[in-house]
Amino acid sequence: MKTILITGCSSGFGLDTAKLFAERDWNVVATMRSPRDDVLPRSPNLRVIALDVTDPRSIRQAIEAAGPLDAVVNNAGVGAATPFEITTMATIRQLFETNTFGTMAVTQAVLPQFRERRSGVVVNVTSAVTLRAIPLLAAYTASKAAVHGFTESMAEELKPFGVRAHLVLPGRAPDTRFGENARGHMQGLDHEAYAELVQGFVAGMREPGPVTHARDVAEAVWRAVTDPGTPMRIPAGADATLWFKGR
Repeated sequence: MKTILITGCSSGFGLDTAKLFAERDWNVVATMRSPRDDVLPRSPNLRVIALDVTDPRSIRQAIEAAGPLDAVVNNAGVGAATPFEITTMATIRQLFETNTFGTMAVTQAVLPQFRERRSGVVVNVTSAVTLRAIPLLAAYTASKAAVHGFTESMAEELKPFGVRAHLVLPGRAPDTRFGENARGHMQGLDHEAYAELVQGFVAGMREPGPVTHARDVAEAVWRAVTDPGTPMRIPAGADATLWFKGR
């Protein structure tokens, strides 16, 4: 039975991805910054362990506790919607620490075993906002776009060792807690100069239309991990697919 480690499993994309792989007879190491046993079903092939992707010691301990891995999914992330002029550098650094450097650090920690075994898959969950310009998301988009460049270059390095790397790009996901979790990083939305822009952004987020569901992301990750013929970039969700076709 193969084993996968998934970051950010307390809710949303990570939670559904952990459930899907467990249902399909994988050993799942579901990681969370603050582990909770009540969000995932009890299963002999599913473990919950602590992992803070911004803490090198936590990463090292989690990888050691996980044991040999066949795949890793970097899903942990934070969001922020704010005019860039008003975004503090502390917020920008926090976005990059989790979304970019956290992804890099976890990946770097698992690559030695993948390379030595000459097999393994890295899947980095980013965002479809990297496919089109959306105001108020400049810093967040930058943190995700950086992962694209990193992943695509790294994939070329890993090909000689039989190791694959893929990107999964979700769209707008109103049925997850991502937006709720991002509110703590939103600044300057009441700034008079940006009032009209903010109103348009909020209205756009509430508009009916195609969206991404957590299960869409889980299925895209499954495809990336199990199908060697999968493209480098995989849109996840009806809206992300439309954006991807129109890029």
